[in-house]
Amino acid sequence: MSRSAGVDIDQLTRDERLELLERIWESLSHEPDGIPLTDEQRVELENRLDRLDHEGPVGVPWEQVRDEMTRS
Repeated sequence: MSRSAGVDIDQLTRDERLELLERIWESLSHEPDGIPLTDEQRVELENRLDRLDHEGPVGVPWEQVRDEMTRS
């Protein structure tokens, strides 16, 4: 990987580095297939999906939250 991208990370402030990191992460999120999972991550994801299928959805539906908020 080349460091000649025009940015000297060491010269950035903490906030600037965080902003850059967010921008990089955002750009990667547009290509989810480009971020491969490890075998361990794939197994954990499958376990979580299986648990969700078995236990059902978790949380409160938005309509219920909205109704409770508007009652007060």
